[in-house]
Amino acid sequence: MGYNEPSLPMIRTRVLSPQSVDQIRAAMARYPESRSALLPALHVAQRQVGYLSVEAMEDVAEVTGLPLNEVASVASFYTMFSLRPVGRHVVRLCTNISCLLCGSDEVLAHLRRRLGVGPGETTPDGAFTLRVEECLAACDRAPAMLVNEELHGRLTTQAVDTVLDRARGDGQAVGD
Repeated sequence: MGYNEPSLPMIRTRVLSPQSVDQIRAAMARYPESRSALLPALHVAQRQVGYLSVEAMEDVAEVTGLPLNEVASVASFYTMFSLRPVGRHVVRLCTNISCLLCGSDEVLAHLRRRLGVGPGETTPDGAFTLRVEECLAACDRAPAMLVNEELHGRLTTQAVDTVLDRARGDGQAVGD
């Protein structure tokens, strides 16, 4: 029989800040079950990290007391969560029937030209990720898009240019 050295427990560094953990705990306090706070917890983690990395989901699982597979399955179900790194600004264009009838196909073509990427891609500078969404629940403002968490409606190509330039914030026009 050989001698086996005792294994040391793996020490993992938490990726979520103490402030994020406090925000998750505050969300949990609003519900009778921690499971009910999972969506707000995932939003907190994504806001801090930029996307839901495995480590961020592990932290959410640890803080909420939920199994990692449950946290990951919820995160992968909703399109509002990103499981891969994204640009600093996520542009989500609605392509549902109301937006389509009001010109979202033209807006998408303009976004593709302006950003130089297609849906699901990120600009080389990491500034923008372009996504298409089935519905943003903004039919009364069609065509509509979200940039990060800000809704923009009744879009024209000029309005899209203004929104993108403002999001970039450095005075340089997007695509220049």
